[in-house]
Amino acid sequence: MSTVSRRSTSTPRELARVGDRLSFIYLERCTVHRDDNAITATDTDGTTHIPAATVGTLLLGPGTRITHQAMSVLGECGAGVVWVGEHGVRFYAGGRALTRSSALAEAHASAWANRRTRLEVARAMYRLRFPDEDPAGRTRQDLLSMEGRRLKDCYRRESARTGVPWIRRDYHRDNFAAGDAPNQAVTAAAQCMYGIAHAVVTALGCSPALGFVHSGHERSFVLDIADLYKTDIAIPAAFDAAADGLDDVASRTRRALRTRINETNLLDRCVNDIKTLLHHDDNSGAPGDQDRVTLQSDGDAHLESGRNYGDEVLW
Repeated sequence: MSTVSRRSTSTPRELARVGDRLSFIYLERCTVHRDDNAITATDTDGTTHIPAATVGTLLLGPGTRITHQAMSVLGECGAGVVWVGEHGVRFYAGGRALTRSSALAEAHASAWANRRTRLEVARAMYRLRFPDEDPAGRTRQDLLSMEGRRLKDCYRRESARTGVPWIRRDYHRDNFAAGDAPNQAVTAAAQCMYGIAHAVVTALGCSPALGFVHSGHERSFVLDIADLYKTDIAIPAAFDAAADGLDDVASRTRRALRTRINETNLLDRCVNDIKTLLHHDDNSGAPGDQDRVTLQSDGDAHLESGRNYGDEVLW
């Protein structure tokens, strides 16, 4: 393996777009290491090479160990890394933005900081989720009530479609096995969706904490984005997996979810939805702006960094 310190950092143009990546890869009971610009997963069956730049989210399950060098290449590539517990009820993540530009982060912060635009984005999120119901003029309480009704309808609809009995959503934070098969599947699907959403949010340079529907948590915006696809991707995949029985329902849910994600081009859709919600224009910056650092001055002026302006007249 070549020496890490001798390799230069990849530029944004050398990295795969987040929308073109594998949605997630789940590993367990193995050691994850680095070999050049790939990560390797070594277990009793041998070693598997995985190009790091193709990974959207790496889910690390029970019995996994990961080296510092593996984390360095995953961070450089903007991949999300999520440690999940044996029953998928714990979540930790890391990564680095694919872009070097702060444009989308600033658009995110501007929309969030104003109470009026924050509510407008929340309404736009509900419009994406439920296009047949107009949220214009709705209060936040109206939006929450709307969501509650539509989720109940979704659970009943998927229960009828798959023949899986459904009583109610029953989530046990510290005891995954306490839920019935469909509840375990819904929980497992949610954890995967949170990992995917976190990877996309981080890769685009947005703040995971600045939510428009959710609030008060370090992943509020991640929860917002994951919820956009709950009723058409996550819940149907969960019920498909639960229809096959209780045994190994979490693994079957991940496989069913991965199939739906690939069929719907979710990563690309997720990227476009975030940019649309935040009114971000990809063509607003000049070529090469990804690695451009400026200094802010008065009157919204941006000055080139790396210079001393002590004796200069700025305008």
